[in-house]
Amino acid sequence: MKVGILLPDTTSSNRWEAYDHPLLVNAIQNALPGVHIDYSNAQASGSRQQQAADQDLANGDCILVLAPHDSVTAASIVEDAKAQHVPVIAYDRLVQSKDLNYYVSFDGEKVGELQAQYIKDHYQRYVPVNGSHNVIVVNGSQTDSNGLLFSIGMHAILDPLFASKQLIKTDEQFTPDWSSNSAQVEAEAMFSNVQDNVQIAYVANDSMAASVIAVAKAAKMEGKVLITGQDASVVGINNILNNSQSMTIYKPFKKEALSTAQLVKALHDGSDITTLTHNRTANTYDNGVIPSILDDPIVVDFNNVASTVIKDGYVTPKEVCFSPNVILPGTAGVC
Repeated sequence: MKVGILLPDTTSSNRWEAYDHPLLVNAIQNALPGVHIDYSNAQASGSRQQQAADQDLANGDCILVLAPHDSVTAASIVEDAKAQHVPVIAYDRLVQSKDLNYYVSFDGEKVGELQAQYIKDHYQRYVPVNGSHNVIVVNGSQTDSNGLLFSIGMHAILDPLFASKQLIKTDEQFTPDWSSNSAQVEAEAMFSNVQDNVQIAYVANDSMAASVIAVAKAAKMEGKVLITGQDASVVGINNILNNSQSMTIYKPFKKEALSTAQLVKALHDGSDITTLTHNRTANTYDNGVIPSILDDPIVVDFNNVASTVIKDGYVTPKEVCFSPNVILPGTAGVC
């Protein structure tokens, strides 16, 4: 049996090569000993991902595991696979096609809700008495379904605060390809437009949060702005321990990869997949209802780094205590 794994890039997050690639390969090989895996990374190119998928289908791959670079244009991969009776599992990012077979991810709207709820619960610590409550919003990519889901979840929590003027949204942008360089350019303009008077920065992931931190540091505001993130990356956790970033979202990728491998095995064996999906679904733009395995994300901040990502072995003290900032011994029970 042959399985194709197609991941999107190496730039939006370090997760794809550091975690997802080895975890998926190992989990699928353990579930199906002797399986042949065709692996590719699109390097942020939709056309390259299409070419890799075409090659996988030509090679006779029986199942495709696809984390799309572009959730809309990747629908053509699903169509091509369908023509050859090859099921496609959208991994982490939903493909906008009603012909998609399955989806394995974390609850995207829940991610945005948790980030926003953290802002709602903690913003008072970052605003001066009778002072400003300015919020900037740095979303992910608008062509990534996750980027949209995170934004929807965030707005569900923060829009009432914006409407009541408890918080003032001064700017909001989506960031093409989750580019940290673009995020820095966006943040520089956002800070400049309000004379650096920013108290809260909703930022969709850790790599972009690092760019916003750089802007805050240049404005002599490092540690004075509530900054969110996602992915529980080494840099993100280091910035939390350094008090430059307020929180991140931990999505145990090992669990996501294991769920995917279990689904691949069920398809291979002809087993009932409802024991995995528990009848959960996700909806596509074209009214598709996709059987889904959706796990719950976890909030991580200074207070629970040790009991979450360190305890799980997701990151190590050696990794997070020295780069990019050297953290004082004893910090958060980690370093």
